[in-house]
Amino acid sequence: MKIILLTDIPRLGKEGDIVEVKDGYARNFLLPKGMALLASTRNVKVIQQKRERELRKEKEREEELRRLAEQISRTSCTLFAVVGEKDRIFGEITSRDIADALKEKGLEIDKKNIEIKEPIRKLGVYNVKVRLSAQVITDLRVCVAEKRDEH
Repeated sequence: MKIILLTDIPRLGKEGDIVEVKDGYARNFLLPKGMALLASTRNVKVIQQKRERELRKEKEREEELRRLAEQISRTSCTLFAVVGEKDRIFGEITSRDIADALKEKGLEIDKKNIEIKEPIRKLGVYNVKVRLSAQVITDLRVCVAEKRDEH
């Protein structure tokens, strides 16, 4: 019996796949539990249309992320820190600090998407990776400067 899977089933297939299974397995388990549909021409068309809509949404989202990545790559952020001996800062600059600085510039980036290779503990200019998705990765220029007293 040919069926369309509505959920991922290990060793059988992924959601939307059309697979051949034994009649009893389909009638007694997959269909009653709502895990599959009969592969009628109508159901196949509905599933294909749903897949196309999802692909379109995914492409739009990917395009949106690429525009955001372009915006991030043209941006640099400056963070100020209290400095001790040999231009070492107290503590370190974290991904949260960078995310907050970007937020002030109107760019909402989750701190989990900001990848700092090694802790930033000195003054200077650093390139930090921002991973927006598996395919969209960009560089952000981060400048760490000394915080001046305002006395």
